[in-house]
Amino acid sequence: MSFMKEFREFAMRGNVIDMAVGVIIGGAFGKIVSSLVGDIFMPLLGMLTGSVDFKDLKFTLAVADTPAVTLNYGVFIQNVVDFVIIAFAIFMMIKVLNKLKKPAEEEAPKISNEEQLLTEIRDLLKK
Repeated sequence: MSFMKEFREFAMRGNVIDMAVGVIIGGAFGKIVSSLVGDIFMPLLGMLTGSVDFKDLKFTLAVADTPAVTLNYGVFIQNVVDFVIIAFAIFMMIKVLNKLKKPAEEEAPKISNEEQLLTEIRDLLKK
């Protein structure tokens, strides 16, 4: 089997295509959440904390003839909020999917005709 044919079979599997779609949608979802956090939540949080802009929060380590070296902890806080929102959204989505799956899994296994007849015979013999 040639390398290209093997690669084509791998790339056209359903799981690989589903994963690619998931990555693309996940990237778009990440941008939406980043915008939600950066453009809506953080300004509101900044207003509640006395007009603090979290993007400007930083700790300067050194100032010399070169540009200042800073630790941008405000951007880190914003990224943590992004992560928490994305993680919560994924948790809720998985929770909903599990609820949709559960009824199908909880159904009693169907009994074959033979088993049903044997059960009826057993019940009749008990009487």
